[in-house]
Amino acid sequence: MVRAVCFDLMDTVLHDPYREALAAAIRFAAPAMPAEIARHRDPTCWPAFEIGEIDEAEFARRFFREGAEGYSFDIDAFNRVRRAGYRFLPGVREIVASLEGRALRFVASNYPVWVEEVREAFALDALFEGVYSSHHLGVRKPARDFFDRLVSRIGVGAGECLFVDDRAENCDAAAAAGMRAHVFDGTAGLRARLICEGLLGA
Repeated sequence: MVRAVCFDLMDTVLHDPYREALAAAIRFAAPAMPAEIARHRDPTCWPAFEIGEIDEAEFARRFFREGAEGYSFDIDAFNRVRRAGYRFLPGVREIVASLEGRALRFVASNYPVWVEEVREAFALDALFEGVYSSHHLGVRKPARDFFDRLVSRIGVGAGECLFVDDRAENCDAAAAAGMRAHVFDGTAGLRARLICEGLLGA
C-alpha cells in the first residue's frame, strides 16, 4: 500500500528554467563553442551549491574555473530569467491536488536554497505535506543517503512510498532504497501509475 508520494520538483512538477537562465548569464569576450564553454566550467560548484556547501555568490564566482580568461557569469541575469521561468507543468498540479486525503505528498528534489523562493511563490506548503530538497538533506540524488534521510524525515517506510522523478537514474536509486518508483514522462503515465497503485479512480 502506498501511503506517500514523493515528487521531484524540477521538470516533474515545475518547468526548470535552468538552461534558459544559463544562456542569459554566461558571458564571454569572443565567440565560443559549447564544448569550449563546458571545458572552462567548474563541475563541482553546482553540486556543492545544491547541498548548501557554498552560497549563491560563491556558486557564481566558481562557475568558471580559475584562469578562464574572457568568461564571466552574470548572476543577476541568471536570477531574472530563472524567476520568470518557473511554471507548473500542464496537469501536474491538478494530479497532486487530487491525492489529498489519499496519500501524503512530498517534494523530494535536488535543488539549492532557491527552493525556498519556489516554495513561497507556488504555495507548495498548501499542496504538499512537506518540501525536502538536497539543500535541506545535505546530499543529492541518486545517493542512497538522500532516500534514507528523506524516509526518516517523512516518517513513512520506504516500501510505502512512491517516488516520481523525470530521471531514470534517480528512480533506480529510489527502488534500490526500497521505494516504488515511476519515471515521469508526462501526466498520462503518472495518472495511470497512480490508478494502478489504487490512489486515483480510473
